[in-house]
Amino acid sequence: MSETISQRALAAARSFLGTPYRHQGSRAGIGCDCLGLVRGVYRILHEREPELPGPYAPDWAESDGADRLLLAARQHLTAIDRDAALPGDVVLFRWRRDALAKHCGILDEDGRVIHAYAGSGVVSSALVPSWRRRIAATFRYPE
Repeated sequence: MSETISQRALAAARSFLGTPYRHQGSRAGIGCDCLGLVRGVYRILHEREPELPGPYAPDWAESDGADRLLLAARQHLTAIDRDAALPGDVVLFRWRRDALAKHCGILDEDGRVIHAYAGSGVVSSALVPSWRRRIAATFRYPE
């Protein structure tokens, strides 16, 4: 049986584990941030970049008020119900219920999420209740 897109995405995401954090980077083993992880996996799956995001602040503190991360995910990924999310699917987080989505990662097995953050690089962390409450949306990579 052939692998699903989610299984292929998970394998690609795991190839980034241990990659150092680099703001706006998207290369396994070289450096990436959370968006770069999602972009890098997309590139592995589709052999092209979904789009170049343009410059963004390390804390995503852009002042235009647009939910840029969520809008880009809706444009390039397939929205799925949170309960249907599988390892290999993309998850976006909000720091507060009324805030913009500012962080993203890829679901791992065993209740974990693969993500990148300053000081730690790309890691697989437990998706603990405080993180689960911050989930803004879930997406699947397109076939």
